[in-house]
Amino acid sequence: MRLRSLMAALTVPALALGAAACSSSGGSGTTAGGATAGAGTTITYWASNQGTSLDNDKQVLAPELEKFTTATGIKVNLEVIGWNDLQTRIQTAITSGSGPDVLNIGNTWAASLQATKAFMPYDEAAMKAIGGKDKFVKPALDTGGAAGQDVTSVPLYGLAYGLYYNKAMFKTAGLNPPKTWEEMVSAAQKLTDPAKGTYGFSLAAGSYTENVHFAFINGSQNGGQWFDTDGKPTFTTDPNVQGVLRYLDLMQKDKVVNTSNAQYDNGTKAVNDFATKKVAMILNQNNADNSIVSNGMKSDEYGVVPFPAPAGGQKIATFIAGINLSIFKNTKNKDAALQFVKFMTSEATQTSLGKPFSSLPVLNNATPVFTDNAEEAKTFQDIYANQSKPLPLVPAEDQFESTVGKAMNGLFAKIATGGTVSAGEVKTALKDAQDQVTAAVG
Repeated sequence: MRLRSLMAALTVPALALGAAACSSSGGSGTTAGGATAGAGTTITYWASNQGTSLDNDKQVLAPELEKFTTATGIKVNLEVIGWNDLQTRIQTAITSGSGPDVLNIGNTWAASLQATKAFMPYDEAAMKAIGGKDKFVKPALDTGGAAGQDVTSVPLYGLAYGLYYNKAMFKTAGLNPPKTWEEMVSAAQKLTDPAKGTYGFSLAAGSYTENVHFAFINGSQNGGQWFDTDGKPTFTTDPNVQGVLRYLDLMQKDKVVNTSNAQYDNGTKAVNDFATKKVAMILNQNNADNSIVSNGMKSDEYGVVPFPAPAGGQKIATFIAGINLSIFKNTKNKDAALQFVKFMTSEATQTSLGKPFSSLPVLNNATPVFTDNAEEAKTFQDIYANQSKPLPLVPAEDQFESTVGKAMNGLFAKIATGGTVSAGEVKTALKDAQDQVTAAVG
């Protein structure tokens, strides 16, 4: 998944928030006497870096956690962890048996972490305690673990890809926002003028995470599957091969992407190209808005539409990106942890955190607040709820991302240096990736 930019590799010291307080009566988690179950206890929460810095996350979360303590009497020790460190910290906690009560995870890690058996399944009783599964956007909840099992994580912050386009460039060229892949490529070609240094597109073609995301999306638009029902990789099927080639062809055959993009190892560089009006379109998640505006482009100068599929293809415009919440199975504070998850996934908290963290709400019928543009908000929420598909919910998903993404890095590099990549070469690269994953999973 494309997680917020890797801001820093250090942790914020744990912060105890709030004081024990009398709980409000009634509601889930109350005892017969009216006191909230878990009141007077302290839980530890590992939060992922979502804002502009680790310290910014602490500042954003502190008022919300104080609200939780005031309402429940449960204190929260907060630690914000950068993405460079989070997965290692989680793995260490699993091995040592000493970790937090509640933690954020990248939702693409859910099946891999579920397989460790270290996390509490949200069975029927647990799901009822946090407000019921029906409150969540179904595709988002589906990211919580392998199909057919009780999920071990629930969605917290949603993200989705959209096709950002420059309104003035499109208007000057007499173009409408594209609804199909073919329309998108045609528009990009009309808006490309290498002599002027302008291109139809900018891609993070040197980022293995971005590349694998679009391998997955393009293959899925063709009806492709990346793993079979037994969790074994099926990377080399024709829908997947052709989906990857179609994406590579934006640089290779269509020539709407500057070959220098093969060195773009993160999405920030593509966003900068778009914001400075060097390119007409980018593919990015909804949290790109702040970066676009901070780089000089006004919010009314761009629009967003779903990433289009080829004519006749499946309307899959994004994978379900975002952050999930898990509870360690060995927690001694299960009731308090469940109350905290319920609080963090409540409509009020989702609304409070949606703007500063530029996230989409994970709840049904909730209104996004990450932007003041109602049309953009509606577009992204529709993409997230209705035009999305989770990345493979298998333990080897992390290896899929690494091997396929890095294979695409190499293919883009070949194109950028004057080479040509055929469908056969794409299949060979995917076969090498598939063999590596097969060997790893046994």
